[in-house]
Amino acid sequence: MVERRASFSAMADGSAEDWGIIAEETKRYEGGLADRVLAHLEELRGEHGGFAVDRFEHSLQSASLAHRAGEDEEYVVCALLHDIGDSIACFNHAELAAVMLQPFVSEENYWMVARHGIFQGYYFFHHCGLDKDMRERYRGHPHFERTARFCHQYDQNAFDPNYKSLPLEAFVPMVRKLFSAPRRSIYLAD
Repeated sequence: MVERRASFSAMADGSAEDWGIIAEETKRYEGGLADRVLAHLEELRGEHGGFAVDRFEHSLQSASLAHRAGEDEEYVVCALLHDIGDSIACFNHAELAAVMLQPFVSEENYWMVARHGIFQGYYFFHHCGLDKDMRERYRGHPHFERTARFCHQYDQNAFDPNYKSLPLEAFVPMVRKLFSAPRRSIYLAD
């Protein structure tokens, strides 16, 4: 398939026809988002970072635990993708994952993913010379308990080499469904 292209060099010079071409091609490209997200998740295979399981298996364990506990599909996909940013955003992986998910998930799930790195610190920051109670600055926030529960039940305990995770294929339909249509536009957030 030959991709049609707009004729302008600067957006200000674009015509309605140009923007029609761009809209059509963008829709086609957006249709492959779930596949690109899944491919990026696969990049976590083999990267252990010193943990007993690699980052991919950690993601599968987290999602498997959430799914087996009866969490809804959106939550399970958040569990699956919460660390997807590890490969390219080592210092702010939680924020990267949250921004990727933001148009597709509820505010509470977005907040949970965005802050899980700080909340996860409750279990190990004291071993690194940091304040394990750093999450306390969010105490009283409506999503505090949800995020603390996520880290306790589905994140900090998802490093077990003997755990039988569900295969990635079990989550693919959930990922495809979630990324099929945004719930809101980030351009309208302000």
